Amino acid sequence: MKSKTLFYCTQCGNETPKWQGKCPACGAWNTIVEQPQEQRNGSGKGRGRSVSAGIPSVPKALREIESTQELRFATGLSELDRVLGGGAVQGSLVLVGGAPGIGKSTLMLQICSQLCRSFRVLYVSGEESERQIKLRAERLGIGAEELYLLSETDLDEVVQAVGTLQPDILIVDSIQTMFRGEVTSPPGSISQVKDCTMALMQLAKGQGTTVFVIGHVNKEGSIAGPKVLEHMVDCVLYFEGEQHQTHRILRAAKNRFGATNEIGVFEMRDEGLVEVPNPSELLLEGRPENAPGTCVTCVMEGIRPVLAEIQALLAPSAYGNPRRTSNGLDYNRCAMLLAVLERRGGLQLGGCDCYVNVIGGLYLDEPAADLAAVIAMASSFRDKPVPGNLTAIGEVGLTGELRAVSGLEQRLAEVCRLGFSRCIIPKRGSGRLKPPDGLELIRVSNIREAIAAFT
Repeated sequence: MKSKTLFYCTQCGNETPKWQGKCPACGAWNTIVEQPQEQRNGSGKGRGRSVSAGIPSVPKALREIESTQELRFATGLSELDRVLGGGAVQGSLVLVGGAPGIGKSTLMLQICSQLCRSFRVLYVSGEESERQIKLRAERLGIGAEELYLLSETDLDEVVQAVGTLQPDILIVDSIQTMFRGEVTSPPGSISQVKDCTMALMQLAKGQGTTVFVIGHVNKEGSIAGPKVLEHMVDCVLYFEGEQHQTHRILRAAKNRFGATNEIGVFEMRDEGLVEVPNPSELLLEGRPENAPGTCVTCVMEGIRPVLAEIQALLAPSAYGNPRRTSNGLDYNRCAMLLAVLERRGGLQLGGCDCYVNVIGGLYLDEPAADLAAVIAMASSFRDKPVPGNLTAIGEVGLTGELRAVSGLEQRLAEVCRLGFSRCIIPKRGSGRLKPPDGLELIRVSNIREAIAAFT
């Protein structure tokens, strides 16, 4: 019998009977590909059955379900615990994604050193042999007795090993290398990734095993595979960093047990990943002195204030259409700030190329960084450096006014702790604010007053 063909969306995994230019589910263009329909060896009975077979599903009243603090445990890395919302949750499914060589496997192997003191951990790798993993563990100084290694790509064999060993924590490296024999498509395909993730989710929810899954990313920077993969898991973590820099940033894109605006900062060394408890000092390291076009601001990453350096370079354009480039800030917001600075700040920027960059690989999506970006642009345009002891915090409106930001007291305390003595803040909403000792507050109402404060 000739197999029927279907069309799949490579972004969300939606199935359609015919090819379309635009996916009707997620709206992405040119993502529909043709693949043969899944041919299963069995009759199809039991698909979607819980891994904990033999235990019937019985509805429970909300009052009968226990909810204790013991369900959350520490991983041994405080930066990872911060991003997870205070530690890993028992029976959760966590997806960790990142570029090749960024340190995903190293991160997962390092937490085994602490977890094996209280739990039994099974580390499954479809990319490395047991010997390779042991050599890397010896290099990282990990010699836990309750750490078990398995080099396997067949998920059914992995599930069988979990049933035999009964581990408390399962680490799968990576989901794109796993396959199930019931699905005829190759490993890494949409069908295999969806089916393997569903089996791991049933394993986590049915037996209470905490599962960490490593996932690859595509050229766009998102996790490879269908978008439904991120909807199935409890937590999605992205491990980011530049190849020429040693520090790494771990951020949560989804977290059912905590906030998604926390970040964890690590530094890659020969002995592995080292936590950075004070990322502000690391991000400001090597800051130039008496150089125009740079300004420091303080943004909130969850409950943690982080100081970031924004640099701007404005130069006369050699062409009729000036070039605008931003790295670490939203491009449209930078274009808006340029327009406000020219219209309300009195600077003729229409014939200048503008390049904006956030040092350290951070991405600032908070409006509190607007004022620092405007000051950096004005400093570069006038070729006048911003004093090294000056910072700026505030949101800029379209009329050039400055708006108050939340958590200003925490930001100012972090600014003062790192040795800055002056800070430009919005006048609105700061009348009753008491500055920390040794910090001078410069309250301004609009960007003209802010530019005049350092010139």
